Amino acid sequence: MAIPKTDFIWLDGKLVRWDDAQVPLLTHTLHYGLGVFEGIRAYKTATGPAVFRLREHNKRLLDSAHICYIKVPYSLEDLNRAALELLRANRQEQCYIRPLIWYGDEAMGLGALNSVHVAIATFTWGAYLGEEALKSGIRAKVSSFQRRGVNSIPTKGKITGAYVNSVLAKREAQLAGYDEAIMLDTFGYVSEATGENIFVVKDGELWTPPLGSAILAGITRDSLMRLARDMNIPVVEREISRDMLYCADECFLSGTAAEVTPVREVDDRAIGSGASGPMTRELQATFFRVVRGEDPRYASWLTPVG
Repeated sequence: MAIPKTDFIWLDGKLVRWDDAQVPLLTHTLHYGLGVFEGIRAYKTATGPAVFRLREHNKRLLDSAHICYIKVPYSLEDLNRAALELLRANRQEQCYIRPLIWYGDEAMGLGALNSVHVAIATFTWGAYLGEEALKSGIRAKVSSFQRRGVNSIPTKGKITGAYVNSVLAKREAQLAGYDEAIMLDTFGYVSEATGENIFVVKDGELWTPPLGSAILAGITRDSLMRLARDMNIPVVEREISRDMLYCADECFLSGTAAEVTPVREVDDRAIGSGASGPMTRELQATFFRVVRGEDPRYASWLTPVG
């Protein structure tokens, strides 16, 4: 997908023109992959654009940096204000927000402690796996690439270089004719997709891999678990084997980019009826009402752009 340019990017404390936001060729993070990022969405609401769980996303961004020994020269409140300032400058009703933190180009080598830079970009990005996927679901395959273990590259940080693992799995799946890959952990249990958490519906319960396993602590994941409990749906964090996934009544993926995307097939096996199931549809509809400001019970999850 070509990224549609906006007017401004927030770079190291100030707004700069999109084409002027550049980094040098010898930028440390470009060579070694030690950087962190976030994915956030702003949605159109009846009272203007609002950012979904802005504080939680930027908190995770700073936690990711802390995990990687990166000392960020901005506070949580600085980053929150910067995102809102950029959204106002770019005059977007709804968009995807991408903060990025990286090391500069003063020195090479694995141990180099270069300057730390922070940028935030906003751009239009529709449903990550396609609008039709939100309705009809996707076809997935279990990847031959294993999700990295919790003691290899930290799993709770959104670390730039760690996503090579996901890129390889994604491309393998696409070349084989599937929409997405599902990755197993080092113990052989279902972990997550390449950029999404995974949920399974079985006998009226909502299952998802436990937070202590090799998964990202997804903010959309957390939101859906809270919504489900408020809807009196039993939520169970548990290990899920591949064959349990095949025999699920329903399955869906969650994430800032993917939102709530049904999975209709895994490894050429239909999941349930082979279409988006009733619990998936109910949670998806509830989620979209919440992010669009149509459910006052969750108003605290939305930060108005102003």
